[in-house]
Amino acid sequence: MSESSFSRISKRIGSIAESATLKVDAKAKSLQAAGRPVISYAAGEPDFATPGHIVEAAIAAARDPKNHRYTPAVGLPDLREAIAHKTRVDSGTEVTAAQVIVTNGGKQAVYQAFATLLDPGDEVLLPSPYWTTYPEAIALAGGKTVEVFAGSDQNYMVTVDQLEAARTPRSKVLLFCSPSNPTGSVYSAEQVEAIGKWAYENGLWVITDEIYQNLTYDGVRATSITEAVPELADRTILVNGVAKSYAMTGWRLGWMVGPADAIKAAGNLQSHLSSNVSNISQRAAVAALTGPQDEVLQMREAFDRRRKLAVAELNKIPGWVAPTPQGAFYVYSDVTGLLNREWGGKHITSSLELADYILDAAEVALVPGEAFGPSGYVRLSYALGDAPLLEGIQRLQKLFG
Repeated sequence: MSESSFSRISKRIGSIAESATLKVDAKAKSLQAAGRPVISYAAGEPDFATPGHIVEAAIAAARDPKNHRYTPAVGLPDLREAIAHKTRVDSGTEVTAAQVIVTNGGKQAVYQAFATLLDPGDEVLLPSPYWTTYPEAIALAGGKTVEVFAGSDQNYMVTVDQLEAARTPRSKVLLFCSPSNPTGSVYSAEQVEAIGKWAYENGLWVITDEIYQNLTYDGVRATSITEAVPELADRTILVNGVAKSYAMTGWRLGWMVGPADAIKAAGNLQSHLSSNVSNISQRAAVAALTGPQDEVLQMREAFDRRRKLAVAELNKIPGWVAPTPQGAFYVYSDVTGLLNREWGGKHITSSLELADYILDAAEVALVPGEAFGPSGYVRLSYALGDAPLLEGIQRLQKLFG
């Protein structure tokens, strides 16, 4: 068979799109490097330095020869125990260290969870707006994404009735994310319980992304689905990590927690896929989870201040609707009031076109709703300094005022 008979790139990988959030952030950074005063709200990344005691733990770990060698593919025992403890405390779910796998960031945990559970054609119910990586990870695992959309009128939170309407005999997994990326919405304990009971009664697995569970505001607590419905724990994989709460995005340290059979299977996958996560990052994560939390609380206070500022200022823009998020560090705005109008001599019909116009005309980078589901929305991350946060929004006020 000749070389021309083969596709140079596999259809499976060739169909995967680049991360939209990283793409917008990279474009913004390229423009900044070229000297343009672009303010980027694209990346979901704290602007703070990793707390000092975590960095010091990593430095000490780098000097210790035992960290220069292979370690168990599923993670260091003391880190797995620390994660199990966090899960018991913050997720209200009794687990052991044996139910934990340490991964290279939350993305690997998400990918492995879908790869572990899905066979070709299995359907995943995906509340929308959703994090841009979920559909790609589902497709890589051979699954089919079934979007369930909730707009700004529902504060971007789906109902049991909507999920039931989307369920088919091929539905196997529900992806649940609260606090949400991209919306910052946090489901109430009652909503979580209702959805969890529905999933349990219908024999579904749940993959619950809890990466933002410690970033909530207004006295709100993120309720884990396995805390609300304990009997669901045998069919739930919890995904989490240190990236967002501890300003450790670059350390690439996440984890997955689940029932023994799923964790055993995922551990086998990881043993071939990546083996152990960097021991330095693992030792740093132990310090993060078991050490002082003062700086973490200070970061959350800063996010809260910025959240209030962003929502108040964005809602001053005619046609711009920014619901108040109660978690994460994003404002997901409904900009349908700005569409199907002339801006800068162009007829703008989608949030993708609007985001391009904003970048060119105001030098402000936002991620359009097409990255997370339907058009008509934009995501703004307020995980950047107070001054650029305000300046960028003031540019938008001037542009659309």
